[in-house]
Amino acid sequence: MITQAIDEHTITDAALDQMSTTKDARLKEILDSAVRHLHAFAREVDLKPEEWLEGIKFLTAVGHWCSEYRQEFILLSDTLGLSALVDLMNDRRISDGGTTSSLLGPFYRTDAPQYELGQFIGTHEHGGTEICIYGRITDVDGHAVPNAKIEIWQTDEEGVYDLQKNRPEDMDMRGVYHADAEGNYCIRTLRPLGYLIPLDGPVGDMIRAQGRHGFRPAHVHFMIGAPGHRELVTALYMGNDDHIDSDTVFGVRGPLITETKQDPSSPFPNLPSVRFDYTLGRAEGMSGRVGADPSQITSKAVSH
Repeated sequence: MITQAIDEHTITDAALDQMSTTKDARLKEILDSAVRHLHAFAREVDLKPEEWLEGIKFLTAVGHWCSEYRQEFILLSDTLGLSALVDLMNDRRISDGGTTSSLLGPFYRTDAPQYELGQFIGTHEHGGTEICIYGRITDVDGHAVPNAKIEIWQTDEEGVYDLQKNRPEDMDMRGVYHADAEGNYCIRTLRPLGYLIPLDGPVGDMIRAQGRHGFRPAHVHFMIGAPGHRELVTALYMGNDDHIDSDTVFGVRGPLITETKQDPSSPFPNLPSVRFDYTLGRAEGMSGRVGADPSQITSKAVSH
């Protein structure tokens, strides 16, 4: 028996009342807020049925473009600034003096090749400019973090990730290094090139409709971890890139902007080099990952 007529103003409370039996308190908090904001959004823009359906079609298309090697939903989150917002809030929540974080992005992969310090990261022949990135990894008290695991991945000299041009099992321009006993690291790689995010899917359609350029500035992703320390997800951004101030996914942070130079202190002084020292926070087991290997997301979805 209906005791109160539902209209456009009472529907929100009715939905929240029906959801009130949710046992998980955090799940209830998130879904309640999501419903309130979604309903408020629909009222604010006076959403029409055909517009609602276009939104459903768009989200359906985003899902269809996802695979174990491509995560269109993460790309959508990135381009709407949601990933960056979650990252910034996470940094603020657990900040303890560690290096500023940045986005994991949609191109991270687990099980990258292992390299020795100083080895070149590419598995293919490459043109472009070879550079050296080196420095030291310490804790917030300035003590060396020995043998820290360092994962890096980046575009090649054409501004393309391996996932965009190679067979999935053919990894290139990504790898795993370990710092030495004094926390020192040294990597030879290519100077990265800024690039267009993938525009062949529904997120690309959205970017074009918004009149945005779709470029990310040149950068190298780093993920660094060690027992007893918070895992750091960050990136180094090349300061002279044309899009350093208009990153399509809002990932640039001021402390992470750098540039190569001829450095006589570099382990490879003949190469343009970047020295960047990283600081790991204390919170063991906590991570700054805003993203995941696409294969991990699809495998979890299938398992459920």
